[in-house]
Amino acid sequence: MPRYTAPLRDLHFVLHDLLGVSGQDIAGYGDLDPAFTEAILTEAGRLATDVLAPLNATGDREGCRFENGVVRTPAGFPEAYRKIREGGWIALDCDPAYGGQGLPYLMGTAVGEIFVAANMALNMYQGLTHGAYSTIHHHGTDAQKATYLPRIVSGDWACTMNLTEPQCGTDLGLIRTRAEAQADGSYRITGTKIFISGGEHDLTENIIHLVLARAAGGGEGTKGLSLFIVPKFLITEAGGLGPRNAVRASRIEGKMGIHGNATCQMDYDGATGFLLGDLHKGMRAMFTMMNEARIGVGVQGYAVAEAAMQNAAAYARDRLQGRANPSTNPAGPADPLIAHPDIRRSLMDQRAFTEGARALTLWGANLIDRATRQGDAQAEALVSLLTPVIKGFQTDKGFEVTVAAQQIFGGHGYIEENGMSQFVRDARIAMIYEGANGIQALDLVGRKLGADGGKAIMAFFDLVKSFCAEAGADPRMAPYADPLKAASKDLQTAAMHFLSTAPKDPQSVLSGATDFLHLMGHTCLGLMWARMARASLAALDAGTADPAFHNAKLATARHYMTRHLPATALHLARITASAEPLLDLPAEAF
Repeated sequence: MPRYTAPLRDLHFVLHDLLGVSGQDIAGYGDLDPAFTEAILTEAGRLATDVLAPLNATGDREGCRFENGVVRTPAGFPEAYRKIREGGWIALDCDPAYGGQGLPYLMGTAVGEIFVAANMALNMYQGLTHGAYSTIHHHGTDAQKATYLPRIVSGDWACTMNLTEPQCGTDLGLIRTRAEAQADGSYRITGTKIFISGGEHDLTENIIHLVLARAAGGGEGTKGLSLFIVPKFLITEAGGLGPRNAVRASRIEGKMGIHGNATCQMDYDGATGFLLGDLHKGMRAMFTMMNEARIGVGVQGYAVAEAAMQNAAAYARDRLQGRANPSTNPAGPADPLIAHPDIRRSLMDQRAFTEGARALTLWGANLIDRATRQGDAQAEALVSLLTPVIKGFQTDKGFEVTVAAQQIFGGHGYIEENGMSQFVRDARIAMIYEGANGIQALDLVGRKLGADGGKAIMAFFDLVKSFCAEAGADPRMAPYADPLKAASKDLQTAAMHFLSTAPKDPQSVLSGATDFLHLMGHTCLGLMWARMARASLAALDAGTADPAFHNAKLATARHYMTRHLPATALHLARITASAEPLLDLPAEAF
């Protein structure tokens, strides 16, 4: 059975050596001293290793059961969820006014990585709940906040996000679910939603559904959609549970992975719903939840890869196969796998991605805190630009890494009892849900790149330029700053190509969107690795008590710079190439 240990040392490095969180001028960050964050993450790691991870494989094998409209989660899930709830983990970064602990979003993200890596399917129940909490907190009335948020924050009630319907996924303008206004101010919600994660389960006493539906007078397309709160059980005036609402799960999906999470078809048969936010402005409210969910999926991309990598590295150290040159185990029958250069290459690839993605995601969470807690508009614009990269690039690469980790096991990686297959199957969904990665790429080049006159991407370029200029004062930084400078130049060239090409050849721009997403993703990880190299050099100069850790950081940074960052040139070549070969073949020829 696979095992998982939270990467506490690396999390500490990112929070304190790289980001310097306790010294930042963001409200609440002054409390994030090393002892405080270590206590939180150590306890989260203990829960993950002792409780969540042992249920990962059994939850995968058992899956959820659907019995007469009732969903039973795998054995052990209800008790594990109770421990998460009673430990206050759901409330970690929620508003103290509603029972939360008020910690920064950054800490919720760091803890989220640990829980996802240990048991992605189980963590999804609370992950979506947190997104709904944020949406109600941002868009709800005072009465709605008082009614729902305390029970959501406590974990007594879970939440879902209901967008997709049988005839529409990404194209939400095709939604048919109807909302009919009632005399008492409520709405009757009628329609069918599919692919609803956690739509029905036995972990909480109530489930609060956030549902996109079309109310009269809203017109066609997404501009006519509104967002509604639809509880599984209606709430009494005293705040207790009332009668069952007219919403039920009619099936659960048989899926490739995340078997421990119930993915439901939900049928709304005149269910009572309550408008959340402004009428016909549902997309504005839903994007609060979707953007948070996209960061959460980006976490899934590297967290599952981290778990797979840990097991691959352990196997590579123990498994004896073939003779290396020179041999590292001459007295034994064979050398360990890790002695072979190609295995080392694969493990270094995995390490370079997971550690780089962790740094990028936590920096993104840091920017979210700066935007929400300090009202920093530039931070908000920058993290908006980075969100499709964190979601799209990291889940594409995260899946590649889980496959690479499985490959280390050879044939044993294909055998279910060894658990590597589950990592691959679970990681695959992250490339699809919360906006398939092709959509993330289109969002990046079609909306984010030119938003507000391109201020966000120009700010990113300036940030990289300033870093490289500062790093140039230390000749030891040349192996990191010079490749980053070249990658940034490739990214700028690609962006300028899009801006000049879009008016006359939009198809060419759209055909290069995924390459641009990956070009920017590599550049972002290059920036993270250059920053981490500088932080490790500073630690070594200061006489760190852990030189091995920092020397490993420098070696991994060099690996990324020499073996991965040059991919920006390939992506640029694809972007600037003509799209004619792509578009010349008629549709009927496929």
